[in-house]
Amino acid sequence: MADELNVVTRVVSWLRAGYPTGVPQQDYVVLLGLLRRKLTETEVKQISADLAMQAELGGEITTADIERMIGEATLDTASPEEIARVSARLAAGGWPLGDLDKD
Repeated sequence: MADELNVVTRVVSWLRAGYPTGVPQQDYVVLLGLLRRKLTETEVKQISADLAMQAELGGEITTADIERMIGEATLDTASPEEIARVSARLAAGGWPLGDLDKD
């Protein structure tokens, strides 16, 4: 459980660094699809809840919206350009190119 929280904390930190003004709604599906490649469903839901809480402060998206998007999030619907754009934002925030479990 502690390892799971550590991963979630690190990912949220990378997201905040890569998206200092918040993740735009058009990036959510691609972002969740990329996260699902490396994280457990529980970790993705925890990160999504954090993103929803941040977005709710701005009144843009609700937790229910995030939960719906998690269910719909696949990279099959994302264009290569969208995947590249979101991947670049994650890398700019410090997202590791290798295994998430390594520091």
